[in-house]
Amino acid sequence: MNIREALLQEHSRQQCEKIVGYIGNSQERFNELVQLFLNDEYRVVQRAAWPLSYSAIAHPRLVKSHLKKLVNNLRKKGIHDAVKRNTVRLLQEIDIPTGLQGSVMDICFSLIEDPGEPVAVKAFSLTVLHNLSKQHPDIIPEIKLLIEQQMPYQTAAFKSRAKKILAEG
Repeated sequence: MNIREALLQEHSRQQCEKIVGYIGNSQERFNELVQLFLNDEYRVVQRAAWPLSYSAIAHPRLVKSHLKKLVNNLRKKGIHDAVKRNTVRLLQEIDIPTGLQGSVMDICFSLIEDPGEPVAVKAFSLTVLHNLSKQHPDIIPEIKLLIEQQMPYQTAAFKSRAKKILAEG
Protein backbone atom coordinates (compact mmCIF):
# COMPACT_ATOMS: atom_id res chain seq x y z
CA MET A 1 0.00 0.00 0.00
CA ASN A 2 1.17 3.50 -0.79
CA ILE A 3 0.13 5.39 2.37
CA ARG A 4 0.10 8.80 0.70
CA GLU A 5 -2.12 7.58 -2.14
CA ALA A 6 -4.42 5.86 0.35
CA LEU A 7 -4.76 9.10 2.33
CA LEU A 8 -5.68 11.03 -0.81
CA GLN A 9 -8.03 8.33 -2.10
CA GLU A 10 -10.75 9.03 0.47
CA HIS A 11 -11.27 10.38 3.96
CA SER A 12 -13.47 7.95 5.89
CA ARG A 13 -13.40 5.79 8.99
CA GLN A 14 -13.11 2.72 6.79
CA GLN A 15 -10.07 4.14 4.99
CA CYS A 16 -8.53 5.19 8.30
CA GLU A 17 -8.94 1.66 9.66
CA LYS A 18 -7.45 0.21 6.47
CA ILE A 19 -4.36 2.41 6.85
CA VAL A 20 -4.05 1.63 10.57
CA GLY A 21 -4.32 -2.08 9.74
CA TYR A 22 -1.62 -1.76 7.10
CA ILE A 23 0.71 0.03 9.50
CA GLY A 24 0.06 -2.52 12.25
CA ASN A 25 3.05 -2.57 14.57
CA SER A 26 5.56 -1.76 11.81
CA GLN A 27 7.90 1.02 12.90
CA GLU A 28 8.98 1.59 9.30
CA ARG A 29 5.41 2.14 8.09
CA PHE A 30 4.56 4.31 11.09
CA ASN A 31 7.68 6.41 10.40
CA GLU A 32 6.43 6.94 6.84
CA LEU A 33 3.04 8.10 8.15
CA VAL A 34 4.73 10.52 10.57
CA GLN A 35 6.81 11.94 7.70
CA LEU A 36 3.63 12.59 5.72
CA PHE A 37 1.92 14.05 8.79
CA LEU A 38 4.74 16.49 9.53
CA ASN A 39 5.98 17.41 6.07
CA ASP A 40 3.48 16.90 3.27
CA GLU A 41 0.90 19.18 1.70
CA TYR A 42 -2.01 20.46 3.77
CA ARG A 43 -4.59 17.85 2.68
CA VAL A 44 -2.22 14.92 3.24
CA VAL A 45 -1.24 16.26 6.67
CA GLN A 46 -4.90 16.70 7.59
CA ARG A 47 -5.83 13.18 6.48
CA ALA A 48 -2.77 11.55 8.07
CA ALA A 49 -3.79 12.87 11.49
CA TRP A 50 -6.56 10.37 12.14
CA PRO A 51 -4.67 7.15 11.30
CA LEU A 52 -1.61 8.53 13.09
CA SER A 53 -3.47 8.90 16.38
CA TYR A 54 -5.18 5.50 16.08
CA SER A 55 -1.89 3.76 15.21
CA ALA A 56 -0.10 5.44 18.12
CA ILE A 57 -2.87 4.50 20.55
CA ALA A 58 -2.86 0.88 19.33
CA HIS A 59 0.96 0.64 19.42
CA PRO A 60 2.34 3.33 21.77
CA ARG A 61 5.96 2.24 21.31
CA LEU A 62 5.80 3.34 17.66
CA VAL A 63 5.34 7.00 18.60
CA LYS A 64 8.12 7.26 21.20
CA SER A 65 10.87 8.36 18.82
CA HIS A 66 8.56 10.95 17.22
CA LEU A 67 6.96 12.43 20.32
CA LYS A 68 9.15 15.51 20.58
CA LYS A 69 8.52 16.39 16.91
CA LEU A 70 4.77 15.88 17.34
CA VAL A 71 4.66 18.06 20.47
CA ASN A 72 6.72 20.80 18.78
CA ASN A 73 4.39 20.61 15.77
CA LEU A 74 1.51 21.66 18.04
CA ARG A 75 3.27 25.01 18.52
CA LYS A 76 3.11 25.85 14.80
CA LYS A 77 0.69 28.57 13.77
CA GLY A 78 -2.05 27.73 11.31
CA ILE A 79 -2.03 23.95 11.66
CA HIS A 80 -5.29 22.21 10.84
CA ASP A 81 -7.68 21.43 13.69
CA ALA A 82 -7.40 17.73 12.79
CA VAL A 83 -3.67 17.89 13.48
CA LYS A 84 -4.23 19.39 16.93
CA ARG A 85 -7.19 17.16 17.76
CA ASN A 86 -5.48 13.90 16.82
CA THR A 87 -2.13 14.79 18.36
CA VAL A 88 -3.75 15.70 21.67
CA ARG A 89 -5.98 12.61 21.40
CA LEU A 90 -2.94 10.34 21.29
CA LEU A 91 -1.28 12.28 24.14
CA GLN A 92 -4.24 11.28 26.33
CA GLU A 93 -3.44 7.62 25.80
CA ILE A 94 0.33 7.39 26.23
CA ASP A 95 2.92 7.93 28.92
CA ILE A 96 4.51 11.30 28.20
CA PRO A 97 8.25 11.30 28.95
CA THR A 98 9.31 13.57 31.80
CA GLY A 99 11.34 15.80 29.47
CA LEU A 100 8.25 16.67 27.42
CA GLN A 101 5.72 17.04 30.22
CA GLY A 102 6.32 20.77 30.78
CA SER A 103 5.90 21.56 27.08
CA VAL A 104 2.78 19.41 26.84
CA MET A 105 1.26 21.13 29.89
CA ASP A 106 1.97 24.60 28.44
CA ILE A 107 0.45 23.64 25.10
CA CYS A 108 -2.65 22.06 26.65
CA PHE A 109 -3.29 25.05 28.93
CA SER A 110 -2.96 27.36 25.89
CA LEU A 111 -5.31 25.25 23.78
CA ILE A 112 -7.98 25.28 26.49
CA GLU A 113 -7.66 29.03 27.02
CA ASP A 114 -7.92 29.83 23.30
CA PRO A 115 -11.54 30.72 22.50
CA GLY A 116 -11.02 29.71 18.87
CA GLU A 117 -10.10 26.10 19.58
CA PRO A 118 -12.66 23.39 18.84
CA VAL A 119 -14.27 21.68 21.81
CA ALA A 120 -12.66 18.29 21.08
CA VAL A 121 -9.17 19.81 21.26
CA LYS A 122 -10.07 21.46 24.58
CA ALA A 123 -11.63 18.29 26.00
CA PHE A 124 -8.65 16.13 25.03
CA SER A 125 -6.30 18.77 26.46
CA LEU A 126 -8.20 18.64 29.74
CA THR A 127 -7.70 14.89 29.92
CA VAL A 128 -3.99 15.21 29.16
CA LEU A 129 -3.62 17.78 31.95
CA HIS A 130 -5.64 15.62 34.32
CA ASN A 131 -3.39 12.64 33.55
CA LEU A 132 -0.27 14.75 34.12
CA SER A 133 -1.68 16.14 37.38
CA LYS A 134 -1.17 12.69 38.92
CA GLN A 135 2.58 13.28 38.60
CA HIS A 136 2.35 17.05 39.04
CA PRO A 137 -0.34 17.75 41.65
CA ASP A 138 0.76 21.40 41.75
CA ILE A 139 -1.15 22.01 38.48
CA ILE A 140 -4.50 20.89 39.93
CA PRO A 141 -5.50 24.38 41.17
CA GLU A 142 -4.69 25.84 37.75
CA ILE A 143 -6.77 23.15 36.01
CA LYS A 144 -9.71 23.82 38.34
CA LEU A 145 -9.48 27.57 37.76
CA LEU A 146 -9.34 27.08 34.00
CA ILE A 147 -12.37 24.78 34.09
CA GLU A 148 -14.33 27.31 36.16
CA GLN A 149 -13.43 30.10 33.72
CA GLN A 150 -14.38 28.03 30.67
CA MET A 151 -17.57 26.32 31.91
CA PRO A 152 -20.07 29.10 31.11
CA TYR A 153 -18.90 29.28 27.49
CA GLN A 154 -18.48 25.60 26.65
CA THR A 155 -20.51 22.80 25.14
CA ALA A 156 -22.08 19.88 26.95
CA ALA A 157 -19.16 17.64 25.92
CA PHE A 158 -16.61 19.94 27.55
CA LYS A 159 -18.76 20.36 30.66
CA SER A 160 -19.19 16.58 31.01
CA ARG A 161 -15.46 15.94 30.83
CA ALA A 162 -14.70 18.88 33.13
CA LYS A 163 -17.17 17.65 35.76
CA LYS A 164 -15.60 14.17 35.73
CA ILE A 165 -12.15 15.68 36.19
CA LEU A 166 -13.33 17.93 39.02
CA ALA A 167 -15.05 14.97 40.71
CA GLU A 168 -11.81 12.96 40.62
CA GLY A 169 -10.10 15.92 42.26
